[in-house]
Amino acid sequence: MALTTYIDGINSALREEMLRDEKVFIIGEDVGVMGGAFKATKNLYEEFGPDRVIDSPLAEGIIVSSCIGAAMSGMRPVAEIQFADFITPAMDAITQQAAKLRYRSAGTQTCPLTVRVCYGGGVQGGLYHSQTNTTWFAHEPGLIVLTPSTPTDAKGMLKAAIRGDNPVIYFEHKKLYRSVKEEIPEGDIVADLFKAAIRRAGTDVTVISYGYTLTLALQAAEKVHAAHGINCEVIDLRVLNPLDRDTFLESVAKTNRVVIAHEDHRTLGIGAEVSAIIAEQAFDCLDAPIARVAAPDVPAIPFAASLEKFYMPNVDHIMQAIERTVAY
Repeated sequence: MALTTYIDGINSALREEMLRDEKVFIIGEDVGVMGGAFKATKNLYEEFGPDRVIDSPLAEGIIVSSCIGAAMSGMRPVAEIQFADFITPAMDAITQQAAKLRYRSAGTQTCPLTVRVCYGGGVQGGLYHSQTNTTWFAHEPGLIVLTPSTPTDAKGMLKAAIRGDNPVIYFEHKKLYRSVKEEIPEGDIVADLFKAAIRRAGTDVTVISYGYTLTLALQAAEKVHAAHGINCEVIDLRVLNPLDRDTFLESVAKTNRVVIAHEDHRTLGIGAEVSAIIAEQAFDCLDAPIARVAAPDVPAIPFAASLEKFYMPNVDHIMQAIERTVAY
């Protein structure tokens, strides 16, 4: 079985779902002839044609609004937002329309919409091509927010999103596109959209993360184990809304220590909510304060390589947090 990249998992999921269901179509900037800015939709225009792989204007609000109408009419649209930084023109459509459609219609209408969003720093994209704004959407009941961190999840979670009847914001970190590879099982992979995953079993400390930072957390876990014998349990949240509380609460009950690592800002990042849940429901299990590793609260990620390096969470920062927490 060949190794598959994260972006190839996305491409494969899109192709398989378009073959399976003629109601699935893709729309976004440069998704057609160009095959996407990062080639996530490569070869799909040639296979399915311009009616199902639609090159849109530079108008995110129109992209998502048109998809909501299509979803309400029985289609299964997949919108691409080329960079998370440019999603704000679509905020009204996503948070006021798609997220609330089932509620305001008393359950009589659904919105089977998947919005793929490229996010994250570490590639010197500067302030308008590097943001991690996942919590903007995790705050909205009615939206499912996914952050796959492996090629298998990139494929399985996207297929599940397309088949579901809820609006899904599917965040894909650009650093993961070609940096991680694994063997993806053959067959029709459809992931559970409501469960976190235990990526590494351990007994000494629970490390909670998602997206690209999950890769860093796993590297940090291996390093502290080799250096100090610390046995980390690493939890991949995978789904930011709704959060799978049971998985990380059960882990905390076992390890009694917690480190949370993510690329979003520290203030009101997903780590703040996870910390609050643990404090409310597992306080008696804790033998040390909860530690968080996150981006600083500055307006934007810098372009300069040295400043971006300072901004981004890294393996050393996570290791230091683990060591402090275990030593407490």
